[in-house]
Amino acid sequence: MLIKDDDCLANILDSIEKIEDYIDSINHSEELNNDSKTIDAVLMNFIVIGEMAGKLSEDFKSNHIEIEWWKIKGLRNIVAHNYFGVDIEEIWQIIEKWLPKLKLYIQNLNK
Repeated sequence: MLIKDDDCLANILDSIEKIEDYIDSINHSEELNNDSKTIDAVLMNFIVIGEMAGKLSEDFKSNHIEIEWWKIKGLRNIVAHNYFGVDIEEIWQIIEKWLPKLKLYIQNLNK
């Protein structure tokens, strides 16, 4: 079954908002590293984000090259296949620096 690009983007946005909610009271990567339930929830949503990025049509991705969709899919693969070896500091940096940009980009597409 083919998933429409709009549905993929909605799922990505939903997962970003879940991650934001999960880390709302966390201020540093060390705090995240000490909270295994939150790590599990955050990483699962990164898997969803990567899955949905991988299901976006090639036409969509080629028209929106500002986002490195292949890196998003790659992060999903790292998290899914190297779950216990994921660097939480890197995940924290992605949450802090990259996720807000992706969220804003998708929100602007929906305007």
